[in-house]
Amino acid sequence: MSNVKFMNPFVEAASEVLKAEVQAEVRRGTLSLQKASLTTDDVTVLISLVGEVQGVVLYGFSVETCLAIVSRITEQEFKEFDNLAQSGIAELGNVITGRATIKLSESGYRSNISPPTLIHGRGIQISTLDFSRIVVPLVTEFGDIVVHLALRESPPGAGDHNFVPISIP
Repeated sequence: MSNVKFMNPFVEAASEVLKAEVQAEVRRGTLSLQKASLTTDDVTVLISLVGEVQGVVLYGFSVETCLAIVSRITEQEFKEFDNLAQSGIAELGNVITGRATIKLSESGYRSNISPPTLIHGRGIQISTLDFSRIVVPLVTEFGDIVVHLALRESPPGAGDHNFVPISIP
C-alpha cells in the first residue's frame, strides 16, 4: 500500500514549482485511494522512483491545462499539444519529482528518478499492480493536475535496482 508520509513532499514540490514557473497558487483537493488502472486524464506523465522509496508517480492533465501551463512557462501561445508542448509538460513532471526527491532525502529517504514518460490518451490502462495509489488533485487557475502516488519504502537491503513493475497494454 502507498505510504501517506511520502505525499507531502510531492504536494509541496508541486506548489513550489508551479508558483515559480507559472505564478500559480495551488490548492489541494480531496484525497482518495485508487486501485483502478485506467487513466482518466488526457495526458499522463509517469516517473519511477528507485532507492529507499520505490514506486511510480503519475501526473494527470487535460490537454487544455497542458497548453495553458506550457504557454505560460514559454511565454508563447500553444494551440496544439505538439512535441515542444509535450516536452515541456514532461519536464514539469520531472522538475516536480526532482524537487520532491530532495525533500524526501532531507527526511532520510534517498531515491533516484527515471526520465519522464509521457502518455497521451484518456482511458489508457496503467497498472501499478500491487500498489494502491494515493490520488491528490491539485487545483490551479490553469486547470487541475492530478497526482497519483504509488510509493512505498524499500525493504531493508534493497538497492537502486528495484524498479516497480508497471504494465501498459
